[in-house]
Amino acid sequence: MKGLMIDETPQKPAAVPKKAVVSIAGFKLRPGRLLAYLVVAILAALYLGPMLVLINTALKEPRQFLLDPASITNSLFFKNFADAWVRAKFPIYIGNTLLYTIVSTFFYLFITVFVAFPIARKYVRGAQVIYLFYVLALFLPNNLIPQFQLMLRLGLYNTQIGYILLTLTGGLGPLILVGYIQTIPKELDEAAAMDGCGYIRYVFQIVLPLIKPAIITVMLLQAIAIWNDLINPMIYLPSKIFYPVTRGLMTFYGQFSNDWTQLAAATIIMVAPMVLLFVLMQRFIVEGAMRGSLKM
Repeated sequence: MKGLMIDETPQKPAAVPKKAVVSIAGFKLRPGRLLAYLVVAILAALYLGPMLVLINTALKEPRQFLLDPASITNSLFFKNFADAWVRAKFPIYIGNTLLYTIVSTFFYLFITVFVAFPIARKYVRGAQVIYLFYVLALFLPNNLIPQFQLMLRLGLYNTQIGYILLTLTGGLGPLILVGYIQTIPKELDEAAAMDGCGYIRYVFQIVLPLIKPAIITVMLLQAIAIWNDLINPMIYLPSKIFYPVTRGLMTFYGQFSNDWTQLAAATIIMVAPMVLLFVLMQRFIVEGAMRGSLKM
């Protein structure tokens, strides 16, 4: 229309409010990320604090520890490690622990794979009910009394075979493997069956390589659980010739006093192999736990 003026001046877009940024030592962080870093730092301090105290105690001279247990060591007294190694009879007990850990972990993986695969694929009746039983078993109390009576009646008390058999049940292994196997396409089963691949061969040659991260995760969890086990050996292995490495720690406890410096050194010696193994296999643990967390 005549006389109607249209303002064609381009309009500036509305200003977007900038998010608050906190600058620390030249690094700019948003409040949300800063809070996340603070939470991680607090959790790391809570976890690393006892470890640093343990290392500090192991490197102290016994006299310095008695005078001031909370002080930082002013010397590196490595003699505690040599004395703890001999006093706790670690050369003998570590051999027993290696036997228990290796044998039990191997058979536990073998059993768990052949339990988890048919449950994950629902090749057995009541697969969901069986899976539910494994979940419920995690929340049930330890059946120590009937288990002890069973070991006595079967003649497995105070035997290495009996102790190893005790470690082959329960745990998170079946749950992790079931969730991980469910991520494998079921079409592979059908293709292998059409090619004439048998059940055992299919599990070993096709399934196992595909679930390698989950296998390593279960292996580490089982190995760490057996390596650090103290209660079951005290109950079922009273003979000293069968003692695992954890029983060696009891050497440093006395009726009237405890040798804390050598006990700290012995504890570091005991946990070092599992810590090293965990560091080397950490990436497999994360992948296996994340992909194996699917629901049945």
